Amino acid sequence: MGNELGMKKEVHFSATEMLEMVQMKPGVIGNYTIIPGPAERLQSILKKLENPVKDFSFMEYTMYTGYYKGTKVTAVNGGRYSPDSAIIGELVCAAGAGHIIRTGSCGALREDIAIGDIVIVTGVVRGEGTTPYYVPENFATVADIKVTNALISAAQKVGITYHVGVVWTTDALLRETKEVVEKMSKLKVKAVDMVSASLLTVAQLYEVRAGSVLAVSDNLLTGEMGFIDFKYYEAESAIIEVALEAVKTMEGD
Repeated sequence: MGNELGMKKEVHFSATEMLEMVQMKPGVIGNYTIIPGPAERLQSILKKLENPVKDFSFMEYTMYTGYYKGTKVTAVNGGRYSPDSAIIGELVCAAGAGHIIRTGSCGALREDIAIGDIVIVTGVVRGEGTTPYYVPENFATVADIKVTNALISAAQKVGITYHVGVVWTTDALLRETKEVVEKMSKLKVKAVDMVSASLLTVAQLYEVRAGSVLAVSDNLLTGEMGFIDFKYYEAESAIIEVALEAVKTMEGD
């Protein structure tokens, strides 16, 4: 896939240089990497890992590798937006990650998706400015089926209400106009975020299995805001449980 686009070698080279810059050797991280956005969510993940060891700290990004029920897992806060998430995505791919799970947040684009639910991503409408530097306009950004199925199975075990489908990734939070939102809703897009497009695209280019699970923080159709709602906080915790349970599911395959 990457070779067909004629860019995989170049992408790998720049990411390898970045590994050298942060003094991190390939092969240190686990086969499974969980990438949240904020550092606070990273700390919540670390509380679930046994003996997490810091791999590197660079600017506001910090990576740790530990164990979850015997399975080696790496966690790194991957930024809140597409550009920095693409950088972290390239780094973990070049470092040897075999599976990546994004644990993020999103705004619902359907009235039947409530704050506190989660959305498991199958594919992305790319509306941000990072991925055009990687792939042509007609490139289809999709989540890996193995990771997606593991996330669905995990959500069922955790017992949280979940939705599965396509999300829209945008850079312009304050330009999510009524016209654009209605257009995406008519296309059956489930939610909007600011990361999934770049992270999943980078993973596809590196041929690394990747998926994304998102906690619903607000609803763009109803206007409901839930950033300080306890249901959203519970969903933030739930997506971590879902990601870790998905790791165990995949490890058992």
